[in-house]
Amino acid sequence: MNIALRVLCLIIGYMCGLIETGVIYGKMKGVDIRKHGSGNLGMTNALRVLGPKAGLVVFIGDLLKAFIPCLISNIVFRNIYPDTYMVYVLYTGLGAVLGHNFPFYMKFKGGKGISSSAGAIIGLLNPWMMLILLTLFVIVVLITHYVSVGSIILMVGYMVTFIAFALNGLLCFDQSIPESKSAMIESIILSVILAVLAICRHKDNIKRLMRHEEHKLSFHKSEEK
Repeated sequence: MNIALRVLCLIIGYMCGLIETGVIYGKMKGVDIRKHGSGNLGMTNALRVLGPKAGLVVFIGDLLKAFIPCLISNIVFRNIYPDTYMVYVLYTGLGAVLGHNFPFYMKFKGGKGISSSAGAIIGLLNPWMMLILLTLFVIVVLITHYVSVGSIILMVGYMVTFIAFALNGLLCFDQSIPESKSAMIESIILSVILAVLAICRHKDNIKRLMRHEEHKLSFHKSEEK
């Protein structure tokens, strides 16, 4: 077990996650989105406060800051550790999500990490997993009109799909090799952590949903100043 590489991936991911696209774009428009709407730094609040273009920019930025380091980890480690490389990709992705959610220079008050989590998932470069999860997210949002519900279901779906794929030999792991099997178990634990973290970050949304006070998806700017 290469602990040093795991820590390095986590740190690199965290540093990339510190790039808060919502804050940067908002300041370019003369708006601090932390002081408007829900105060969240992610796509949904940027969409409500600054409009569809801002929502798209923030989504892409937050996704890429996780996807790019995960992609690099995937490329670097795939040939070196063909039976375990996904564990390094997941450490990188988890680091990026932690950086987004808990930026040290903002008193650890960041976003909810769904776009960054999506970037980390895409960074695994498994097309079937991506297709299943994208379809699941779109269907849930179209039916409920709640991005928060879609986000929560997305992460639960990712956790279940990753476990199912791993146990059925559809990922890189070889259960006949002890080290690879150990990495598979570790990767499952990391995937569960990613999902649970996302759900916990949506605790306020869950409370609002229970009170029927959650905002539905809208492509119009908020009237709040």
